[in-house]
Amino acid sequence: MTADQFDITNERDTLCGFLDKQRAGLLRKAEGVSDADARLTPTVSSLSLMGLLKHSALWERRWFQVVVAGRVFPGEWPETAEEGWFEEDFRVDERDTVKHWAAYYEEQAAISREIAAGLPLDTPCAYAEQSHWNLRWVLHHMIEETARHAGHADIIRETIDGRTGIY
Repeated sequence: MTADQFDITNERDTLCGFLDKQRAGLLRKAEGVSDADARLTPTVSSLSLMGLLKHSALWERRWFQVVVAGRVFPGEWPETAEEGWFEEDFRVDERDTVKHWAAYYEEQAAISREIAAGLPLDTPCAYAEQSHWNLRWVLHHMIEETARHAGHADIIRETIDGRTGIY
């Protein structure tokens, strides 16, 4: 997707369009990769394609549903935010599959789109610890983070099989 493939006539559509572009780039990096290869950590970091998908899916849910919309999911973040919890978001094992995490990520992104579409951009975050931020800030942050992880995924994918390019 290029910038001319989504409506850039207003701020909301521009922000949401760029975020969708980054989401799609991240998902594309995992297309056609076996579960075993998606679990590999082939660079000096501990990141894997599947770990990036898992982390991105979890934070898609957390940022839009918990932080922006104020939903509570018992037994999930932030309730479970103990020491080392952040690294766990990237950890995957043989039970994890690309199909599962890609589908979960797409499902969470769809919910995020609904939330973003239903609120003014200056709506303060409902989660008390981030109430000084608003939906606009979260959209910018998610573009930044998703692009960063899509870039990580691009490097990992190139290391695994030589495939390059986010788009």
